Amino acid sequence: MTEPQNPPASEPGSERGNDIVVLDAKGLRALAHPVRVQLVGLLRKHGPSTATRLADQLGVNSGTASYHLRQLAAAGFVEEDTQRGNARERWWRSVHRSTRFHDMELAEREPEATLAYLHSVAAAYTLRTQRAVNEFQTLPRTWRDVADMSDWALRLTPEESRSLYEELVALVGRYRRDAPGVDAPQDAERVTIITHVLPEPDAPGRPE
Repeated sequence: MTEPQNPPASEPGSERGNDIVVLDAKGLRALAHPVRVQLVGLLRKHGPSTATRLADQLGVNSGTASYHLRQLAAAGFVEEDTQRGNARERWWRSVHRSTRFHDMELAEREPEATLAYLHSVAAAYTLRTQRAVNEFQTLPRTWRDVADMSDWALRLTPEESRSLYEELVALVGRYRRDAPGVDAPQDAERVTIITHVLPEPDAPGRPE
């Protein structure tokens, strides 16, 4: 789930590479809250920020944002940006660019934390989509012409599903330049692509 690669292990709460964190039990439990998933997402997309600014973006109070940032820091997902902070205002930045969770043995050992984490991710994706739809009519015509929401009903084996996912990751990687500070064409805007490769639970004929 999320992006591939397998970085070397380092700190508690995660396996850490330059850009990707692979969740262990501590990291999984730390992200099992929708506000924390959204906080990490905002810091990764927009760069360092304060609890107050992040709280405004999420519609929560600054105390709530500060609490969840401290929990994320304890698990190694964010850290204080000492180059920007001062005595009155603390700045935070993300430690990683993306998160990976593919350990099914961990999912079996931590079923409640796994379900909470997946629900948090699904809730963040749903909220992002709803906000984009709400602002659709305010978009320039050029962006309304290319905006899209689609779904395809496929019949795939597990092996085919893995191959499809890997091809999608490779394709998206060709266009990726979303890191803060990375140069992009003048008319480029942030575009979100959300993928779900999930068997349909109500599919007829599915074995019990």
